[in-house]
Amino acid sequence: MDHRASRTGLFILGLCFVLSLLGRGLGESFTVFLLPISASFGWDRAEVVSIYSLTALCTGLASPLVGRLFDRSGPRAVYTLGMALLGGALLIAAYAERLWQLQITVGLCVGLGIAFTGNVPNSILLGRWFGARLPTAMAVVYSAIGAGVLVMLPIAQVLIERYGWREAYLVLGGAMLILLLPLSLLPWRRFAAGADAHAQRPAQDADDDGWTLGSAMRHHAFWALFATFFFTAIGMYSISAQVVAYLVDAGFTPLQAATAWGFSGVVLVVGMLGVSWLDGVIGRRPSILFSYAISITGLGLLWLLQWYPNLLLLGGFVICFGSMIGSRGPLITATAMSIFRGKRVGTIYGTISIGSGLGSAFGSWCGGLLHDLTQSYNPVLGFALVSVVLGMIPFLIVPALRERQ
Repeated sequence: MDHRASRTGLFILGLCFVLSLLGRGLGESFTVFLLPISASFGWDRAEVVSIYSLTALCTGLASPLVGRLFDRSGPRAVYTLGMALLGGALLIAAYAERLWQLQITVGLCVGLGIAFTGNVPNSILLGRWFGARLPTAMAVVYSAIGAGVLVMLPIAQVLIERYGWREAYLVLGGAMLILLLPLSLLPWRRFAAGADAHAQRPAQDADDDGWTLGSAMRHHAFWALFATFFFTAIGMYSISAQVVAYLVDAGFTPLQAATAWGFSGVVLVVGMLGVSWLDGVIGRRPSILFSYAISITGLGLLWLLQWYPNLLLLGGFVICFGSMIGSRGPLITATAMSIFRGKRVGTIYGTISIGSGLGSAFGSWCGGLLHDLTQSYNPVLGFALVSVVLGMIPFLIVPALRERQ
């Protein structure tokens, strides 16, 4: 790319980062809304967590729809629709009086908004500007998950403490709608055209192996990657949906808990870039397995916090567990694109990523249910540990994944 195109590409990368930060940050901010909403209505943990589960489920299931709309209508329609869904849903949620109303607004509509501002449209758009460097660009965008947690959780917690959860939703929803105007005025036709070198021929199309969605689904690597996404998401989200509540129960103040978990956004950026760097040093499979080992260590530290609620263990948990949330995503994406390369790789990858949405929804719901049934977090932690191990197994035993170094 020439200098002008490079600057445009970097601007688009920054724009995708911010959109993903806002979408994912608002989705993850529900962890600090959980306790006040539960106290306001007297709902049990499983009922409240069902809202978060629906958000994750809708985000995953909408991935193929988002890709199709992007191809037909372009990025302006996709991103503005996503922001409108996020802002409108939160404004309406502020007036909710029934569980189903929050399930539709914060669950369904916010989940769709995250999908329309998230990794699927970002990967398509960035692929037109970064070509072979797409995995590196996506690693930057994936780190927006952590940045969103870092920025949005403390903001949401402060708004809740000062004004209440309903007013917090009003402020956050209004802010998203205000951003709609400048977003819609951007030169989206220029952005959609791509860099001259990549506009009509993304790098992944250079070597088309003729994969279709049907043929990919008949290959063991498809279901191995699907299982990795599914079980890993179960393990991560059965914990993350309740981590602020867990820390409060352990003896930390709500603001301390929200800030500590929000700091995971900082370490996630480091973890994301670190695992991607390891990929070039020791290979993809060892890097992914190493990231799982760090996640398991984080679960152990979280388990100890219920008996030893001190800042040392809390910091260790945030660093180990928080740094690895999503850190495997860019490498798994690159693995899928390497195995199923061709014109339909986006559709194939989008379908594989449904596993992440299903796992996130199932994991967060099961985590809440286990806590309600046992009145303890230990079964939740055990459930998360088993799920993380199951997510790691495909990279230990599946030939197609063992060979990708």
